[in-house]
Amino acid sequence: MRTTYELINAGDLAGFGDLVADDFVEHQGGPGFPTTKEGTLDFFRALLTSFPDFRMNVEDLIIDGDKAVARVRVTGTHQGDFMGVPPSGKSVEVDLIDIMRFDGAGLLCEHWGVADMLSLMQQLGVVPTAAPA
Repeated sequence: MRTTYELINAGDLAGFGDLVADDFVEHQGGPGFPTTKEGTLDFFRALLTSFPDFRMNVEDLIIDGDKAVARVRVTGTHQGDFMGVPPSGKSVEVDLIDIMRFDGAGLLCEHWGVADMLSLMQQLGVVPTAAPA
């Protein structure tokens, strides 16, 4: 699991793709992207275009059988169009939870994930932040 993050951080999507099974299923993919291996690679290509300094830093990692769960802090600078939002130059920091299942060959075969998209959109200035109560 850590290797998948390291390869994405290095921009090595071909190397990341080598760790993904051909019959991979993405359960919470990026909007507008197929829930397949190629759709996931396309999502990360778009993400790295939008945030060229994109980094995924593992804060916690739990492994049980063929599944691994990570709490990840994502950082980057908004330099390209992202989900219709023009580049803002703003630095962002977002938390996410990933669950990955690996097959008998050690390939990533399923992924579930939850990202704090509200916080991201607030940091990009798309959604206003609420006034303190």
